[in-house]
Amino acid sequence: MSALFNFQSLLSVILLLICTCAYVRPLCPRILDRNKSGLRLTLWKLARIGERESPWVGAACVVMALMLLFSN
Repeated sequence: MSALFNFQSLLSVILLLICTCAYVRPLCPRILDRNKSGLRLTLWKLARIGERESPWVGAACVVMALMLLFSN
């Protein structure tokens, strides 16, 4: 089943994108610039969410990991 039709998979993909963008932004700030448009602007916004809401994003990643480990 595609991640678009499975809500748990969609949340996993969104959390992974947020965490990846927040990790990549300090390493290569030119890639995720706020003055870009299109996909790069979306990735910059995801990086900002990851930076500003990091305790909540971290808690969501832990909850998602536990749900993936213990659900059937």
